[in-house]
Amino acid sequence: MNGPMPDTPKPWPRLIAFVDMDAFFASIEQRDHPEYRSRPIGITNGLTGTCLITCSYEARAYGIGIGTRLKKARTLCPEIIRVPAHPERYAEVSTDIMVALQNITPDVEVFSVDEAFLDLTRCQGYWNRSPEVMGQMIKELVHAVSGLGCTVGISGDKTTAKYVAKRKKPNGLAIIPPWEARARLKDVPVTELCGINRGIASFLAQRGALTCGEVARLPISVLGKRFGNPGRRIWQMCRGEDSAPVETRIAAPKSLGHGKIMPPDTTERDVIRMYLVHMAEKLGARMRQHALVAQRYLVGLRTRDGWIGSHHFRTRLATNDSRAIIELCKQMLCDYWQGEGVFQVQVSALDPRPAKGQQELFTEETDPPGRLNRVMDAINDHYGEFTLMRASLLHRSDMPNVIAPAWKPYGHRQTIVPTVERKKARGETSLMRAPTWPDCTSKH
Repeated sequence: MNGPMPDTPKPWPRLIAFVDMDAFFASIEQRDHPEYRSRPIGITNGLTGTCLITCSYEARAYGIGIGTRLKKARTLCPEIIRVPAHPERYAEVSTDIMVALQNITPDVEVFSVDEAFLDLTRCQGYWNRSPEVMGQMIKELVHAVSGLGCTVGISGDKTTAKYVAKRKKPNGLAIIPPWEARARLKDVPVTELCGINRGIASFLAQRGALTCGEVARLPISVLGKRFGNPGRRIWQMCRGEDSAPVETRIAAPKSLGHGKIMPPDTTERDVIRMYLVHMAEKLGARMRQHALVAQRYLVGLRTRDGWIGSHHFRTRLATNDSRAIIELCKQMLCDYWQGEGVFQVQVSALDPRPAKGQQELFTEETDPPGRLNRVMDAINDHYGEFTLMRASLLHRSDMPNVIAPAWKPYGHRQTIVPTVERKKARGETSLMRAPTWPDCTSKH
């Protein structure tokens, strides 16, 4: 081998990379549909959604952004193309990317469907590459797997890596060595760091701390006394010394829930019932999938004046049977809804735990719910969600499932399942069985 060997890069004490996909949903649509490429597109939640979930960079050039109403977007850019979201496709592509990133390092934290942290500290010696080269390796890997672009930020902690990545989008690569982080963050407004909400920012502003440098000069006890350990972490973040680890394990669920937006000011009882049944069925199926049960549930309806009925309801025994959850929805609707206009429903299990332990000894049930649930779950798992359903759900909302911020490609946070549409080629079956609801109209 001719010439001197290249110098081995000096390892960093801690090397964290943040991967941020560029206009992820829109980029997938443009990749899958050549006619959308280099054109302004806006993604809505189905064909009935009126707000943009995201949009392409071509649309952003017109001042359009996440949350822009479709009507306003068309005013700003008459050429914008409305595209209904395809959540299963986005989750599928994200899963491929997240799995591939483990070829770089096993220490990968899926932060959201289009973001991930990589702890490269332990594999610096293995790759024997500079942070710049490793960042380029990540970008090339993501493109090879998905055909999409991403931005990579690299630093010595999670917060700084994410901050620098956001400033280099799209298709960027930015690096702040850990020994430069505090100086580079000194004049940055504290609100630009991930996790600093308005309440925390207001607390800091009252103490004259608007920038990271000003927060870093405060005694750590000021934030610790007010916010506890999260406050101490904020102080570290502002110094470029965030000690939070890259989390590779998914913690046991503290709660599980499903909610859905409804047409504004819905007052039709049957429509509200249908939405509640829909969410109860989704929650029950998800709990059964992960062998979880719960006894305390929250059922709520959101109105212009806030949430109503969002009380804690209890089943007699811990369960994951959708019918038992639907009974709680009946109770809430009859006891708390007084005819107000509703625009959102929520059904959550508040104390999920493994489905094991003492079962009820004496029962007279001739149709154990577990038997029917197993049949329904097996069919829906094979042919698609709600292939087999209650008759009351035949006219349920056609808005697709939403990818939650806490989505993960596996485990109980994998909330996006194949829809019937993805399984139509294999046929579709519906079981006509409707729930019975109490006649409580007279109470209202």
